[in-house]
Amino acid sequence: MKEVASSPALDEFLTTLVRSHAEETIAFRRQLHMFPELSQQEFQTTSMIATRLEVADLPVRINPSRVGLLSDIAADAPGPRIALRADIDALPITDSKSAHYSSRVPGVTHACGHDAHTTIVLGAGIALDALRRAGHDNPDLPRVGPVRLIFQPSEEKAPGGARAMIEAGGLDDVEAIIGMHCDPTLTVGQIGVRTGAITSAVDCVEIVLHGPGGHTARPHLTVDLLEAAGHVLVNLPARVLERLPSAEGHARLVFAMVEGGHAPNVIPTQVRIAGTFRTLNREVWEAAREVITSTLNEVLAPYPITIEVNYDSGPPPVVNDASVTDVVARAAASALGPQAVIAAEPSLGGEDFSFYLDHVKGTYCRLGVTSPDSTQTPAALHTSMFDIDERALAVGVRTLVYAVLEAQKPQ
Repeated sequence: MKEVASSPALDEFLTTLVRSHAEETIAFRRQLHMFPELSQQEFQTTSMIATRLEVADLPVRINPSRVGLLSDIAADAPGPRIALRADIDALPITDSKSAHYSSRVPGVTHACGHDAHTTIVLGAGIALDALRRAGHDNPDLPRVGPVRLIFQPSEEKAPGGARAMIEAGGLDDVEAIIGMHCDPTLTVGQIGVRTGAITSAVDCVEIVLHGPGGHTARPHLTVDLLEAAGHVLVNLPARVLERLPSAEGHARLVFAMVEGGHAPNVIPTQVRIAGTFRTLNREVWEAAREVITSTLNEVLAPYPITIEVNYDSGPPPVVNDASVTDVVARAAASALGPQAVIAAEPSLGGEDFSFYLDHVKGTYCRLGVTSPDSTQTPAALHTSMFDIDERALAVGVRTLVYAVLEAQKPQ
């Protein structure tokens, strides 16, 4: 990777700007953290973002649903249009932190860092617009081309909000898109990048077994659905993976719920099993539904029961484009130093950022949010104690600004 030469004028301008907005940036993130909203309920969050954009004299396009919005910077400027995407929803998890900015909404918190993502994309947009205006009078500053900010609702709840943002025009005339996600396994000042699959497809699989029921004293006169369910739990995952050869074993069918029965002496008439199928391989994902269904029928062939399969396909894997990933890597090296760029490991977590990549090239990178001085194991994403070292906000803003400028450089 060749590091991009950093312009002294750009570095000085951005350092001064980020420093002057540091308190405001942290305050905005904390306000979001104190008042989180669940998927498709992000009305106040959308309003807060819109208000801050309007103060910066940036255009706002709020979705008809009143959750989620778009904003264009330098819309008529020459050059490729680069989109920056932030997700804005929170999770149904109780905030257990003792911080003064802990969630004030019972049972809801930003346990995945979406408050940070939103703040960073907002900050990067404001910085890019300030740079655009300053560039009219300072020829040493780089020119800013068209940029679109996408503030997406409902990333955490299937089917996700990405497709709604695309339908709202989020990708119209966009050349490339960049997403950034908090990563507590990385420290502040580190940016994780990866070409190829970085997150997994996630499909929800529900199997409902129906039988005549009966008395446990006379199991030979009926069909024991719990025994049949046991065969599914023990045998189906391994058999499915045997028929779905996947890259480096990165595919899993895992059941996490079994429901059936109401009394110890009554064989139930219905048993429900539910779980997820995950894979980093697009071809495997496309074949999974049929393979799981046919293999299930074989596993349960000895049982004279009715089988119902409810298969809900979620987002496909996020597969990063090599050229855009390289742009972000070079930009991060320029903005933070070459030591900042880390090879990210793939995750079997899901992300509907993949729907954007079905239309335009892009990359999804990771932002270190753990204090380098911490001696404790950081709280994981989607847990009640998750938090960030807020110095990561400035790191994210610098990285995205440099990434946009690098992506818009004449080749």
